[in-house]
Order: sequence, then structure tokens, then C-alpha cells
Amino acid sequence: MLAIIPDPADTQSGVAAKALDVWLAYELRRAGFEPDAVWPRAKHPRVIPTDISALLDSLRPRKDADSLRARLEGPNPPAGIVSANANILGLNYIKQVDVVMSSWATGPEILISTKRMDAAFGKNAANRIEEANGDAKNLRGRHPMAALGFAFGLRSTAFTEDASSAQWLVDQLQKLNRETDAYDAVGLIVPDYQVPGWVTEHDSLRPEPGELDPLDEPGADDVEPEPAEIPLLDLRLGSLPKVTVRDDLTPDDLSPATFLASIVNYVLDASPITMHPEARRRAGRPFIEPRARG
Repeated sequence: MLAIIPDPADTQSGVAAKALDVWLAYELRRAGFEPDAVWPRAKHPRVIPTDISALLDSLRPRKDADSLRARLEGPNPPAGIVSANANILGLNYIKQVDVVMSSWATGPEILISTKRMDAAFGKNAANRIEEANGDAKNLRGRHPMAALGFAFGLRSTAFTEDASSAQWLVDQLQKLNRETDAYDAVGLIVPDYQVPGWVTEHDSLRPEPGELDPLDEPGADDVEPEPAEIPLLDLRLGSLPKVTVRDDLTPDDLSPATFLASIVNYVLDASPITMHPEARRRAGRPFIEPRARG
């Protein structure tokens, strides 16, 4: 869980919030879902259609696949093929969704939105809940079969520095979790860490995303720059503080384990026994291996 805290030397990059997305995607892959179908992927580019991955794996000779993969994963991939973010068309507008599992054959199967607050907890708490409700209606309206989730990261100091706001947020998340026409799962993650002297006044370490042009078509249109080497990476990693997750501050119905189990079970319940065999095996469910295509 070290990755869910921000780098003290880089508080405004959004790395902390994106790390929460990366961790959730990692847990979905650990549950047995197809790695390239879960976005963000563990490596650049973060979003790549599963059909493109299947094409790369099927190309012979291997040098053709390696050449094409190098182009897709390089600094200047073809426009509209890979992306840094997953932009999903909802009922009324396009929404950048933080954690997604999708393929051409199934459409979106998992849509998880994440928010994070590490300081100034009462400043925009109501706005975060209102945004969550609006996003749920928009995404649910077009993708009723997808497992829809909302994960909220709230630093543990909220419960001592602004206990009223923290308790209000927990109560609102529980109410949101009980709504029958909103999310299938709502989770609360409470990281505990101490880094004196650098936490800013911003209520969230994720910069607000720029508005999407409503006339743009949804798809993989933005290109993530190839990651650059991070100066003094080992030193910066070594300076990060120890972090724990405060399960005692999280109600059982909002715990990360309950949240992830609900998302996984929703997907398996909504799909045929021939799909997601590895996830079914890990969950102790019956499954049928799909027949190989000859």
C-alpha cells in the first residue's frame, strides 16, 4: 500500500490519486481478470484495446509483433489506438473513468471512479458526493450491466483534524452504497502516514481534469508521454514514509475487501460460466474453459 501516498517532492502531479487507480487495477488483475483488459495497465500505454493485444500475441514471425509493440509503446504511437485515460460515453456525456475493465466483445464490465482527499477535508466534501451521484447516473444509464464502483481515499488525519467532515463523508458514502440505482459497490480507503511540513491546503492531490469537449467522440484519443527517468528515484522512494491502512476507521460495508469482492462477484454473476475462468477459479466458483479456436 506504499504507492497510495504522494511523493513529498511532487504534491501537485496527481500521482497519489493515480496510484490509487493503479492499486485497484492491480487487485482486479490479482483476482484473475485478463491483465490487458483492466485499465490502467501496469505499464505504458495505460489503455490498449484487448483486441490489439491479441493481435500482437498472434503475429508471426515474432519480430513483426515486437516491431508493432515497440511502436505502440513508444513515445509517438498511432493516434486513436492507445491512450493514457479511458474515456467512456455515458447516458448524456463522455466521462473519464479511473479504473475500467472492457473489451470489444463485452463492452465495459467494470467502471470504477475514484476520489481522494488528503487535506482541507471540509472544503469540497459536498461537491465530491454530488459528483459521485451524477457520474453514477450518467454511466449507469448507458451501461446497466457493468459493475459500477466508487472508491474514496480519505487520509486518516481527517478523523482528528475535522472529525465532523470525516463522519459526514462516511455517512454519505454508506448512503450512496445503499442506493439501488447508483453504484454496485462503494469503498473507503483510509491511509495513515506522517510527512510533516509538506501537505498543502488543497483538498485533493489530483488536479481537476480538464473538461472534455462534448463534440469529441469517445475513444483512445489522448497519448500518454513515454515515462521519463525519474531523478534520484531510489533516494525519493527511500524517503517515503511508512503507511498503513486504518481498517478500524472504515465500516465493514465500505472496507476495501468488501468493495473489491462486490465488484468481482458482480462481474462473475453477470457473465457466462465460460468467461473469466481464472477469476472464477480463484474465487472458488465452477467454470468451463473456453474451447480453443482451430
